[in-house]
Amino acid sequence: VQLQASGGGLVQAGGSLRLACAASGRTLSGYTMGWFRQAPGKEREFVAGISWNYGNTYYGDSMKGRFTISRDNAKNTVSLQMNSLKPEDTAVYYCVAGVPWGTRNQANFESWGQGTQVTVSS
Repeated sequence: VQLQASGGGLVQAGGSLRLACAASGRTLSGYTMGWFRQAPGKEREFVAGISWNYGNTYYGDSMKGRFTISRDNAKNTVSLQMNSLKPEDTAVYYCVAGVPWGTRNQANFESWGQGTQVTVSS
């Protein structure tokens, strides 16, 4: 699966951004799609995941209630709506695809997009 992420940028604290990920190369049936992020000097962190077939979702603890992941089966895209952004949300965000449902382990996601920068100013 090839993944192309877009939508990052600079936003003030409290603002919103919407990231998009376009997938190509094969059917996504059975896949879990998701997002990770990595801030400078920190480990990569799980953000959110969604079942391509059923639309079930799960989130990292610090994102619950602020971020929403969704998918558009017809357009082969996954989106991440980020609200109430905080400076600590500043990171490079990566779109991912893998098979195991419910995993937060980056090793279980076989496909990674190139990353898109999100910067939240205070």
